Amino acid sequence: MGFATDFGSNASGMPPGIVNGPCTPSAQHPYPVVLVHGTFATENFSWQTLAPLLSDAGYCVFGLNYGATSSTTTYKDHIYGIDYVEHSAAELQSFISNTTLPDTFEPAGNAAGYSAGSHPLQVDIVGHSQGGMMPRYMMDTTGNQQYPGLGDAGQVHTLVGLAPSNHGTDADGLVPVFARLFGSNAYSFSTSSGCPACGEQEAGSRFMTALDGKPDATGVNLYVIESTMDELVTPYQSAFLPTTENVQNVTLQNQCPTDLTDHIGMIYDPVALQDVIAALGNNRQTALPLPRPTCPPAVAPVISG
Repeated sequence: MGFATDFGSNASGMPPGIVNGPCTPSAQHPYPVVLVHGTFATENFSWQTLAPLLSDAGYCVFGLNYGATSSTTTYKDHIYGIDYVEHSAAELQSFISNTTLPDTFEPAGNAAGYSAGSHPLQVDIVGHSQGGMMPRYMMDTTGNQQYPGLGDAGQVHTLVGLAPSNHGTDADGLVPVFARLFGSNAYSFSTSSGCPACGEQEAGSRFMTALDGKPDATGVNLYVIESTMDELVTPYQSAFLPTTENVQNVTLQNQCPTDLTDHIGMIYDPVALQDVIAALGNNRQTALPLPRPTCPPAVAPVISG
């Protein structure tokens, strides 16, 4: 999901730190990073903190506003990420293939082992909410004729999901009730109301059933960072993926009990952002456990420090 209002003056623009052009990363951080916002959000709203933080650390940072519909124009480019998730996944795939990788040049002595001056073969992705789930559809195949997946895991080294809607949301138990009362109409109402991505992210939708039908692609490191205070992806455990050597699930309150950040606040939460930096710093082919972050005295919901 997502739910955010872009209060910036340039709704469809990019925050500081996103280059979206020729870039050579530091040798320690050879993979370009693609930042992917959530539903009803934009890059400019979502990554005002993380984008410059990564850029200053030596990463090449890219980003796109995806999932536009006629509603995006109606709301003057303040809301993206509302089109069908499978359409947005194709947008992301094209952005990586045609913008991110061609515009990134490997430095000498890079940790990924590519030749200096060549283009990297893979990216790291950090996504919030739908932006943490949608890349899985780009990477995976589902075996479902309606939602086959794009099967493009080869372009991704690491995916970090901040409060990702990996198994959808039950809207605090309302979705199963509506499904019993209205059948498949419970999932199509959001589509008819102008947000196909909303209906597809309801737990039990045909899209979610297909995405959950097969295990995630091997060879990609997957980090899920979630808060017990998440009020949009409910229950919060639905963000998590089955644990393997390539999957690490992180609950913020297990790290810092005084961190009360919620769904929207995750993208600005000082603890979650430490976890993102640590996850991206792992250049190996297995998802190593994250080091314990430094805990602030307290983190309030929404504003998140």
